[in-house]
Amino acid sequence: MKRFENILKRIGPLPLILAVVALVIIVIASVTFEGHIASHSFWSAIVAAFTSAILGTSAWFGNSYGIGIIIFTVLIRFLILPLMVYQIQSMMKMQVVQPALKALQAKYPGKDTESRQLMMAEQQALYKDAGVNPFASMLPLIVQMPILIALYQGIYNSPVLRSGQFLWLQLGNRDPYFVLPILAAIFTFASSWLSMQSNPEQTGITKAMPYIFPVVIFFSAIAVPSALSLYWVVGNLFQTIQTFFLQNPFKIRRQRELKAEKEREIQRKIRKAKRGNKR
Repeated sequence: MKRFENILKRIGPLPLILAVVALVIIVIASVTFEGHIASHSFWSAIVAAFTSAILGTSAWFGNSYGIGIIIFTVLIRFLILPLMVYQIQSMMKMQVVQPALKALQAKYPGKDTESRQLMMAEQQALYKDAGVNPFASMLPLIVQMPILIALYQGIYNSPVLRSGQFLWLQLGNRDPYFVLPILAAIFTFASSWLSMQSNPEQTGITKAMPYIFPVVIFFSAIAVPSALSLYWVVGNLFQTIQTFFLQNPFKIRRQRELKAEKEREIQRKIRKAKRGNKR
């Protein structure tokens, strides 16, 4: 119970309020949908609920399925926002202890059992002192993936959604002008780049990720119906805005620079005091 209260305290009230509001709107949209979507299993029932919620949301806007997909994607993002806040906070804590972890790896370079055990013991002590759970960032990802997959399948498997028109798009066909794939790639790059910039310890892989993901998303968006490309564009735009506010690399860098400057100032005062004592 105490751990749960600590998690709620870390997340804060605003993401939780937004998640509750989003959930209420999703439920209302689903139950007010006048049609029926067949389901034959627990998973298909979840997908059907998501599809009916999208169609219900679309009905509020004159059966504009494009707007329905946009609104519902935003609602889903608000629904999982508490998980994302918790995940980002856990990742940032892990980034802080990375230099200390590297120092431990240098301290115990051996691959024998004793060295590994000593390193693991000191590693666990380091995590405990810093209040870090190395697996905490994985839990939100595991929880949110079924939600996003159900949303994906709800859009992909709905003939009604795919038959809709939105702007220049036939939602069941590919974007003829590649606008959505380009936007999806741009927002994916922006989100990945912002996230990477806040990490003080960057490897070759982490530096390459902001350039690899957009390419994957671009070619994926080319190959799927516009309804899914629209979902990716809106979701990745939301992710970019979310990353900027929750993981602002410019703010984080300034904080690290100020902290490093304070530490250097303390060391200068210590050295000055030692020289004074010697005299």
